[in-house]
Amino acid sequence: MKTLAKIAVAAVFATSAVFSASSAFAAEAKNWTPPEYKIYAQTLSDQIMAKHPELLSVTFHGVPPGMSKVYTMFAGSYPERIGNPDDPDDVMVVETGITILDPRWHRTKDVKPKYVMMVPLRDAQGENCGMLVLAYKNPANSGKKDIDFFKSSTALRDNLQKQIPSYEALYKQAR
Repeated sequence: MKTLAKIAVAAVFATSAVFSASSAFAAEAKNWTPPEYKIYAQTLSDQIMAKHPELLSVTFHGVPPGMSKVYTMFAGSYPERIGNPDDPDDVMVVETGITILDPRWHRTKDVKPKYVMMVPLRDAQGENCGMLVLAYKNPANSGKKDIDFFKSSTALRDNLQKQIPSYEALYKQAR
């Protein structure tokens, strides 16, 4: 019985050590820390979510000013994810300006059915200044097709473009 108790105690310690290590890794995994103040891009994210109930989330991605090749999420509806490094597909959109339509077929990690659009983010002059990720609600049998999500996301992005004077403005303190 004493051996079983020792094994149980060791398992608890090992589990807590793994949890602590994974928490520390998650904190270290950030590649950018936002400023103490709310940035303009976060205000835009909040406005988009308030105006678009069809969305599950919106996130802004790119390379923060003064950095090079540091691709990160810099604003969005998941504040705890701000500063997370971008995935290779995110970087591809930022660098090349392509659009990705992702219907999220058979993804076991996605608890809610959704359709993800990854579109290049542009400023008022039409220059690429990052990427916008829009996750749309997509319940079974919604009848929506790729083109519907494409049209919605590009219209949203194009209207947003008028509100972005420059890449640098996205990172300025919100008013």
